[in-house]
Amino acid sequence: MTYTLYGMAASLYTARARSYMRTNAVPFVEVKAGGEEFVGQVVPLIGRWIIPVIKTPEGAIIQDGVDIIDHLDGAGFSKWAIYPEAPALLVVAHLFELFGSHGLLRPAMHYRWNFDAQNLAFLRNGFRDVLPSGLPAEAEDAVFEQASGRMRQAAVAFGVTPETYTLVEERYRLFLALFEQHLRAHPFILGGHPTIADYGMIGAMHAHLGRDPVPLHLMQTTAPNVFRWVERMTMTESFVDESFARAAGELFDPDALPETLLALMRFVAEDYLIELAAHVERANAWLADQDSAALDSAFDAHEQAKVLGVAPFDWHGARIATVVLPYRFYLLQRLQEAHVATPEAERQKIETLFEETGLREILALRTNRRVERIDNCEVWGQT
Repeated sequence: MTYTLYGMAASLYTARARSYMRTNAVPFVEVKAGGEEFVGQVVPLIGRWIIPVIKTPEGAIIQDGVDIIDHLDGAGFSKWAIYPEAPALLVVAHLFELFGSHGLLRPAMHYRWNFDAQNLAFLRNGFRDVLPSGLPAEAEDAVFEQASGRMRQAAVAFGVTPETYTLVEERYRLFLALFEQHLRAHPFILGGHPTIADYGMIGAMHAHLGRDPVPLHLMQTTAPNVFRWVERMTMTESFVDESFARAAGELFDPDALPETLLALMRFVAEDYLIELAAHVERANAWLADQDSAALDSAFDAHEQAKVLGVAPFDWHGARIATVVLPYRFYLLQRLQEAHVATPEAERQKIETLFEETGLREILALRTNRRVERIDNCEVWGQT
């Protein structure tokens, strides 16, 4: 009963799925996404080259980190409840799932692609995971140059330019300091065990910021407790440290959240909310100009990002524009659905919490059509 994970060691979104599989002792083998098995057998079934993907023991193919984790959680692999029962904690968990997956892309891309003297040899080796087997060295170099060139362009599309380098580094150092403070007293984001909040955050914090040489050194030397959390999120054995006040496995009391968690939420509000709002505004303007029937079929995420274009906004004194990615709206909907499904009394508590941390707007930001996933593809759904 072994699963197969198709991915890449350096892939942010593969790291999310791999982290769940490791921490929950899912039996699996990882196969590189450049190999004949993936390209010849899996890609034709999905219709595009994209990672991560898993193949179940029964032969089913599942693409996307969220869908993979939800499938495995539904199959009973979770050692703990990765979706908290307390409504407020569930909404907060989805907040960090969204922020970790997309709000950390600027530092993730900056620290990977703008320090070639320290990073490039490591990256060149890691990208062999997505190259065909048996290529001669010169061919590997040529393919890497082409692939890394696309990634450097993507970094610019996420707002990483020479004009913002210093600002990106300042904001990431502040985030690291806040996360470090939180993890000094708590083993995971919401307390005593990992939740979807941790699995959302681990992608950027491991694959890019916790492996690449420059950000790894920064993390180890300035935020050692964050580094220890990355280690905990990538190992099979459960972690118990009796020095933590909270019992192993116990999550926070939603009516008494620690100040360190509230500080992280305020950071998300300050660093990411304005970008998300700009993306929703841009998407709604685009949707308003489209023929309704043309929106009813599945779309390629990369092509959709091209047609949606970029959204400009002011970010800590800098004017930047970032590419609009519909998948963010899919994750945003998960947060909002958890909020709406909450009984009225608890919903008001959530709204108060999000008001106090500057995040109230995120509960109401909506695109005029939903983003849904059907047969491993994104689809514009109905309103």
